[in-house]
Amino acid sequence: MATGYDAPRTAGPDEVGDDSLEELTTRRRDDRSAVVDVEDTDTAESFELPGADLSGEELTVRVVPKQTDEFTCTSCFLVHHRSRLAHPDGAQLLCRDCAD
Repeated sequence: MATGYDAPRTAGPDEVGDDSLEELTTRRRDDRSAVVDVEDTDTAESFELPGADLSGEELTVRVVPKQTDEFTCTSCFLVHHRSRLAHPDGAQLLCRDCAD
């Protein structure tokens, strides 16, 4: 069946007509569910609170020393590869991000 998109629309049997504000708010409250959708992996332990005591936690990241082809930026103090040097002549050890 062809639909005329320019034609005025008429309310179908499933559509809401001229309902009062009270009826609409009642329907809206009825449509809401009291059940919260929580995945099985969402537990209280997975949320980190600001200022939480983490003294009992262990470091799980492997720290690798700076390699010979890396440098420490004198502005942001991050370790970058030599290809990220803003001045390849080595006058200043600045990364490209900090040189801009």
